[in-house]
Amino acid sequence: MTALTDLAAALATGRVRVIDLTNPLSAQTPTLRLPEPFANLIDFSLETVSEYDAPGPFWKHANIHTGEHIGTHLDAPVHWITGREGHDVSSIPPARLLGPAVVIDITAQVADDPDFLLDIAHIEEWQEANGPLPENGWLLVRSGWDRFSDDQDAFLNADETGSHTPGITAAAAEWLATQTPLSGFGVETVGIDAGRGAELDPPFPAHYHLLGNDKYGITSLQNLSHLPTTGAVLVVAPLPIVGGTASPARVLALVEETA
Repeated sequence: MTALTDLAAALATGRVRVIDLTNPLSAQTPTLRLPEPFANLIDFSLETVSEYDAPGPFWKHANIHTGEHIGTHLDAPVHWITGREGHDVSSIPPARLLGPAVVIDITAQVADDPDFLLDIAHIEEWQEANGPLPENGWLLVRSGWDRFSDDQDAFLNADETGSHTPGITAAAAEWLATQTPLSGFGVETVGIDAGRGAELDPPFPAHYHLLGNDKYGITSLQNLSHLPTTGAVLVVAPLPIVGGTASPARVLALVEETA
């Protein structure tokens, strides 16, 4: 138990910090808007049942109403047709939800082009500088998009041609899904595909390839700027919804202080 005891001590003394990467969940949290004829999920809301009153004199509680893919959430393989025989949220092995995290920074490229797509060459260049992608790890893409996390219109950045948010090429999605030891892929945007991902081949390739190869997606992350390029540990905590294709999740990073 020495390793766990050391970790507990490091957390208690602040030598290891916990950084919350989760966008707070409320009725104002920006959410995906699919165009017609596709159906959208309901947004998050709370329905008060009692509040220290006659229905509940000593307590306050509420019903939650929400779609699965709302706010910071985990996509499970069964969310996509290519993963339909795979894990739902409740059956994802817990060990796959905790692992090393690495961050690739594309903020400069996205500042010039909100439709920027991360490609294999970008990731290979990152690996030359920082080492291989980690076993059972998570590749987190820092785009700076979390600055729009409380603004629905800016977050989706949509016009008559569609949503303009960064993402990943089809080739890179397939490569990450089939040629790397990752558990998952995380982004600051509303989904793991680019806003114009429907125009790629196959459509929405991050969903198609990653979820079809038992890798998972996390979306609407915040505070990636507070993480080191390598060395953090990610903890993803979705609700274990039986049959669930996704779940709002609390996503935390453990970061060791170096000074």
